[in-house]
Amino acid sequence: MTPPLRPKRRPQTLSAAAGFLGIPIGSKWHEILISGVTLDSADTAPGDLFIGRSGAHGHGATYAAAAISAGAAAVLTDEAGSALLQDLPAQIPVLVVPDVAGTIGRLAAWVYGDPAKELTTIGVTGTNGKTTTSWLIESALRHAGVAVGLLGTLGVHLSASASGERIELPSSRTTPEATELQAILAVMREAGITHVAMEVSSHALALGRVNGLVYDLAIFTNLSQDHLDFHSNLESYFAAKQKLFDPEQARKGLVWLGDEWGRTLAARARIPIVTFDSEGLADWTAVNIVSAATGTSTFEVHGPNSVVVPVRLQLPGRFQVANAVAAVAALVELGLPPEIAAAGVSNCVGVPGRMENVAMGQPFLAVVDYAHTPDAVSRVCAAVSRIITGRLLVLVGAGGDRDRAKRSDMGREAAACAAVVVVTDDNPRSEDPAAIRSEVLVGAKSATQVNRAEAREIPDREAAIDFLVGLARPGDAVLILGKGAETTQEVRGRFLQFDDRVVLRAALARQGWDI
Repeated sequence: MTPPLRPKRRPQTLSAAAGFLGIPIGSKWHEILISGVTLDSADTAPGDLFIGRSGAHGHGATYAAAAISAGAAAVLTDEAGSALLQDLPAQIPVLVVPDVAGTIGRLAAWVYGDPAKELTTIGVTGTNGKTTTSWLIESALRHAGVAVGLLGTLGVHLSASASGERIELPSSRTTPEATELQAILAVMREAGITHVAMEVSSHALALGRVNGLVYDLAIFTNLSQDHLDFHSNLESYFAAKQKLFDPEQARKGLVWLGDEWGRTLAARARIPIVTFDSEGLADWTAVNIVSAATGTSTFEVHGPNSVVVPVRLQLPGRFQVANAVAAVAALVELGLPPEIAAAGVSNCVGVPGRMENVAMGQPFLAVVDYAHTPDAVSRVCAAVSRIITGRLLVLVGAGGDRDRAKRSDMGREAAACAAVVVVTDDNPRSEDPAAIRSEVLVGAKSATQVNRAEAREIPDREAAIDFLVGLARPGDAVLILGKGAETTQEVRGRFLQFDDRVVLRAALARQGWDI
């Protein structure tokens, strides 16, 4: 088991922690030392302050005894949690606050010495494009010789330089819990990292995971249907995203004007806003876009103060231009010279699992993409269709325990451009996989009635990929969509999950394409 991540910071006294929170404690506990903070009894290190909060499935205080057995020095909870702790040993301090959820972020930041104050932080939110934009920013900073950290769907990485290796740190989700996030930032600070780019999910904003962190720059990429299993509607989903653009969360914002949500956000935000778009009127925009048959694009980024810099974007898909403009704009807004920012973005050769070309000598295109919303599926399918002469063969699925309303739409968008669509399993979680596939198939078959595409159901993901690879002819494209490319610890630990890139390479090799 990987030990909990903790920085090498001098412990704080419990009396100082209580003073920070504005609550009294008994004098016998004043000199107890707190070296970390955690919400998870299984992730408790000796000297931690264990936080027991109320949750959807019970109260975290019920795990306090397990945390103490693992070395927790004290417990923080609310009145309801305190009532569950009557059997704790008398020598274990229990701190009680009225609002645990509102306390966690700022307390964790305090315990670890407010690491973000010594870092330049960029938070990226939006339905699509978070990972690509963060990766482009990180890659450009590496190219410029900046020591940079990256947090998101592709994991947590530290890079001391462009030539140095990316060091991966353990993490549980796209945007970690506040306790874990602050520990990661503190470790990054100790490692000499100066800049951090990270994805900020709507869940993280709604649940307060980034409380206690004020970003130097917040970026909004777009908003379309997703996560309506958690947010009641698009307005609620947008309201969560909008929180990132409050003064308590960011100093400055960079907002995409390409949809009504971005335009609304730019008008409502309570922090200074700079705008971007891949075309049209914005502070930062792309001009003279030329897309090559390979899917790459060249264009000029125009910005404030007469900035004009050329970019040769190596990421396939014209929709990627907006992500590149965002990355260049963000870097310049944070002080990087425009020419260096543009050169760094141009230097990025790809993003794992995002329009990723899997080439093994085969006479057809094979691409893996994480697309998991109707809008993303539509964009990716259209982008691949434009660069091939043959048929588009698509694999699509939908995750379980997530927004059911988007499943049929995902199937329909996949079939709208394709000659063949195969519906397969993709992280069913606790749901019946057949029921999920059925919902995706409804949409796929509705589109096939219009364009006469073929829709098939192959439950086993590996078999489905094998089928499409075997079907492909010169000039075709095999497009693998879904969460198979996701590599976070959460997916690795909880679900039997293929890495689609590995499975696709194996399928190509079985057909003899391993040159």
